[in-house]
Amino acid sequence: SCPKTVACLFIVIIGFFVGTLGEMNFSHYGTACGILSSLFVSLNSIFTKKVLSVVDDNHWRLTWYNNVNSCIIVAPLVYIFEKDFILAHWVQLSSPIFWSAMTLAGLFGFAIGIVTVLQIKATSPLTHNFSGTAKAAVQSIMAFYIWGNEPTVKGVAGIFTVLGGSLLYTYVKMQESNLSVNLMRPVSDVEMPRGTEKS
Repeated sequence: SCPKTVACLFIVIIGFFVGTLGEMNFSHYGTACGILSSLFVSLNSIFTKKVLSVVDDNHWRLTWYNNVNSCIIVAPLVYIFEKDFILAHWVQLSSPIFWSAMTLAGLFGFAIGIVTVLQIKATSPLTHNFSGTAKAAVQSIMAFYIWGNEPTVKGVAGIFTVLGGSLLYTYVKMQESNLSVNLMRPVSDVEMPRGTEKS
């Protein structure tokens, strides 16, 4: 990555730590979980980009494989950690409202998976992670108004630092894209100075 991109990354990282220090219920355990979550999201983006060629760049097939693998992996974990809870609420499993909500959530989840793969395919894993970070920052701002979360100076500063870094990254990428387009233009498309045309 170019130095400008790395600088944008550092701005976002600084924003994350500033926002973390501004949390009302700060804990090292929660911070560690947040860092690990970001790490696995980044790895998922990187491996998605790598394995797209294995499935002939077919995002539908890749999303299908991801969902099947998730069901296989999650099923034993649900049995181990949620068995008692499920048995205690077995009656609710026959509720049509429950299954309607689950089906709707599954459809939206599948749609998000498709959009995620398409974004990574069209851009890059890094761009996808930047957009995800910006989305999380906007969601944090919305939480102040929707859920009544109490804002703190450091928390708000962290959110706007993350958004600023994300916007700078977008600007840097736009500049790089425009530069690459100009370099790829054929010589015949470049406007010749007046007076140099052949008579």
